[in-house]
Amino acid sequence: MRKEPSRLGSVILGFSLLGLLAVLIILFGARLGLWEPIVGFQLARTYMNPIAYSILGLGVVGCIYQLVVSNRCGAIKSAFAGLVGLALLAPVIISSVMPAQSFPPIHDITTNTNNPPAFLVLDESRKGAKNSLVYGGAEVAEMQKKAYADIAPIQTSKTAQQAFSESLRVANEMGWEIVAQDENALRFEASARTPVFQFVDDVVVTVTTEGSASRVDIRSVSRIGRSDRGANAARIREFIETFDQ
Repeated sequence: MRKEPSRLGSVILGFSLLGLLAVLIILFGARLGLWEPIVGFQLARTYMNPIAYSILGLGVVGCIYQLVVSNRCGAIKSAFAGLVGLALLAPVIISSVMPAQSFPPIHDITTNTNNPPAFLVLDESRKGAKNSLVYGGAEVAEMQKKAYADIAPIQTSKTAQQAFSESLRVANEMGWEIVAQDENALRFEASARTPVFQFVDDVVVTVTTEGSASRVDIRSVSRIGRSDRGANAARIREFIETFDQ
């Protein structure tokens, strides 16, 4: 009587582990070079929740059945499968409990909205780019000001050359790929990737002399998507926090 239910528990547990593996591949497939970031993002939106609900449902039903037939081992396996499904649904659960955070429909963030640092090397031919590097003007600046009022230039006591060197250090520490740098013009351009889906964003950093001190400006632009959901602002904040003023 107990062998069949125990096998059932093992099957449910195995299904949950395969589902977990599938989700991990979806999330990190772009990092592994399996597909482009947008493919992984679309797969996640389409399949993650159905996989999680299926695992949770099978785990719950399996656990109840195993308890009815008094199979403790099978019930434990099924319960563990249910916990896997529940863990995969954590983002859905959290978003339903906590107030949803809203983001403006912009993907170009800069510390200087009056005179945004320009891209001189990276251009419209960059791979997979759907968004322009031409700044959107006053409307974008106003939306940024309302959503990310804390984004401001770095005012540092360092000389311009020291600030440039420190900016390069920070960029390398954050894992950016330096595309071009001009030590004389005190500017560099780089590409940065988002941590999970590996979307590529483009960054330009400029340093301006202000007497014996200097000012550092950063601009970060997403290659695709109307809204970056705060990714570029978060990147600039991390840069500012990491910069040794």
